[in-house]
Amino acid sequence: MSMSNNDILIRLRYALDIKDIDMVEIFELGGIEVTKEEVLKMLIKSKNSYHDEVENEDVIKCNNSMLESFLNGFITFKRGKQDPKPGDAGRQAAPLKTNESVNNLLLKKLKIALALTSEDMIDMFEGAGIKVTKGELSALLRKKDHKNYKECGDRYARNFLKGLAVKYRG
Repeated sequence: MSMSNNDILIRLRYALDIKDIDMVEIFELGGIEVTKEEVLKMLIKSKNSYHDEVENEDVIKCNNSMLESFLNGFITFKRGKQDPKPGDAGRQAAPLKTNESVNNLLLKKLKIALALTSEDMIDMFEGAGIKVTKGELSALLRKKDHKNYKECGDRYARNFLKGLAVKYRG
């Protein structure tokens, strides 16, 4: 069963205990205007995640660019606004293509936002009962076109979010 972007938002919000109003601000920092009501509609747990065809009209589907904006906003929310480096004016990251890369992006952006070391991340995986080597982790954090890049499967992403919850919620 694959994890939807809405699932990722729900798990992230829970793991880090992010308030609804902060969710709105984080989206805003990422360049997306949403109301608290819209955020709540993204956080509705679908009754049956196996069947996406049975859509609940009240649910707002979080697409890749919305999730990416949220993660970018989360970095700003946690670390403050960064001044662009000289010669780096307004360089935009390539938008996400596949769902698999969403998980890699999630790990990268959370590592930055929460100022995590590789050891911290490995500990979080371990907190969720998964053993990840430094080499495996660095492969998950690489750029897609790097020869040692490895796609981050849902199992890794789900367990990382679980490890986050263990660390931040005790």
